[in-house]
Amino acid sequence: MQAIILAAGMGRRLGEFTSHNTKCMVEVNGVRLIDRMLRQLSSLNLNRIVMVIGYEGDNLKNHILTNHPELPIVFIHNRIFDKTNNIYSLWLARELMAEDDSILLESDLIFDDSILMKAIECNEPNVALISKYETWMDGTMVRIDDERNIVSFIPKAAFKYSDTEHYYKTVNIYKFSKDFSKNQYIPFLNAYIKVLGENEYYEQVLRVLTLIDRCGLKALPISGNWYEIDDVQDLRIAETIFAAPEEKLRKIQQSFGGYWRFPKLTDFCYLVNPYFPKSKMVEEMKANFDTLLRGYPSGMEVNSLLASKYFGIKQKYTVVGNGAAELIKSLIEHLDCALGVVYPTFEEYPNRNSKNPLVIFQPDNPDFSYNADDLMNYFENKVIGALLVVNPDNPSGNFIPFNELQKLIEWSVKKQVRLIVDESFVDFSDNGAGNTLLRDDILQSFPNLCVMKSISKSYGVPGLRLGVLASSDELLINIIRKSVSIWNINSFAEFYMQIFGKYESDYKTACEKFRKEREIFKGELETIPFLRVVPSQANYFLCEIIGGLTSHELTLSLLIKSDIVIKDCSAKKGFTDKRQYVRIAIRDRKDNAKLIEALKYI
Repeated sequence: MQAIILAAGMGRRLGEFTSHNTKCMVEVNGVRLIDRMLRQLSSLNLNRIVMVIGYEGDNLKNHILTNHPELPIVFIHNRIFDKTNNIYSLWLARELMAEDDSILLESDLIFDDSILMKAIECNEPNVALISKYETWMDGTMVRIDDERNIVSFIPKAAFKYSDTEHYYKTVNIYKFSKDFSKNQYIPFLNAYIKVLGENEYYEQVLRVLTLIDRCGLKALPISGNWYEIDDVQDLRIAETIFAAPEEKLRKIQQSFGGYWRFPKLTDFCYLVNPYFPKSKMVEEMKANFDTLLRGYPSGMEVNSLLASKYFGIKQKYTVVGNGAAELIKSLIEHLDCALGVVYPTFEEYPNRNSKNPLVIFQPDNPDFSYNADDLMNYFENKVIGALLVVNPDNPSGNFIPFNELQKLIEWSVKKQVRLIVDESFVDFSDNGAGNTLLRDDILQSFPNLCVMKSISKSYGVPGLRLGVLASSDELLINIIRKSVSIWNINSFAEFYMQIFGKYESDYKTACEKFRKEREIFKGELETIPFLRVVPSQANYFLCEIIGGLTSHELTLSLLIKSDIVIKDCSAKKGFTDKRQYVRIAIRDRKDNAKLIEALKYI
């Protein structure tokens, strides 16, 4: 058995990383791709390793000879690497390819050690390693039948997103027998180059072969980690996937979302309604995709009107943001007074407060619970001009019911304090929308009241980046409107607000379904002996870890063993080292059951 590595390409899309070296010399977490690959190949007891080099080939060759002198490596130089593609590189190695069984690899791959062994140990003499299609994948796709025969190769021009459930991506690792190479692949390779030229891809020859009965090439689906590095984003993702456990956790936490780039992850960190929007609403969005993509969104005048219709309040009380984060920044920067806050809480507000003092109330109980009286008693003699209440609070899930909240509002009027209530999670509370302050009568009666709501959270559309701030203080609303850009939300977000009314009953049903799931999930979490579940009216549970395990250890273990991400609260203000807490989002039944099973094995 021999290995053939194609390493002649220039890797232009990697920019500065390949300005003086070929792609396989790029480092992932401090290790060059080629060094990792050669280490993996060295364990296979190969007769030789054939490397086709080209761009910066001398640098690559010198590096390998210096760092891997024990390996039996034969170099073939593709002198016209800038005018040809990988079909020509493989053609240059055709004579050596015909002399032995071969493992064929592309040099820009990174993969688990186990993947090569799967190819070697497979009983089939000729296999293409494949992986079920995921959104990050690009390049050659295949379809297979129930017997793992490759039915067809799908070139880019024939790729259809509607068919992706049937697609597999070639991993660009193949095992070919000597007989297959000599009597089937190489003759067709010669003919293909002669007819269509040298600037093609070797997979196209396989595509032709699969059209012939009894080709003998089987598919070998794999489930281990692998990645193809074509650009800087690929490099960033590969560094995360293949990092050491502690470093992997750090990189995931630093992503602040974007977990759709890691399809194997199950996200119990970010907080989204698992039951809305329904498929019909999504289909309507898809049906208008082309129009929305090519059309400019409206300005604030139209979008504030849509938001006012969305929540049933006056347009002049409403300002729409590119997520609540944009509005939080603008609102807090406008304040010119001490701000009262409860810790622990959603830290975007205090983090934006750079010029004014913070006056902090911290509940003295392990559930971090508090009520309106607690706030009024604590802040009664404190000098503050504004008070922030996140209701339900994040991460505690603490909730002040509507009637109590009215007392707090009336107190804030007497104290001449601007009351900021973030009710992003209020629809998850037991009385749902009946607890909202987004009502004209309340807003009109209390001009000192500001109500913030993130549409991402309870409505399940964080990718649209939508938020709303409401107040009858029209001077403040106009200031905030002028502080944001003229097109601060995109056409997709605008269209979503436009059509929401048709699906409002679906939303109410989704929230009811969610509340039932919360009760089920709470009961399941309470069976885990090392968790104490804090009561919550939101779409997450704050859990104290008992029995000696730290929040970091639990978070790390779930990520590495089960590809599950939860929120480690140890870095949040308001927590101490004496108690360990994590926040766990509530997802649908299938995902929640997956987490419970993972926790049982900790």
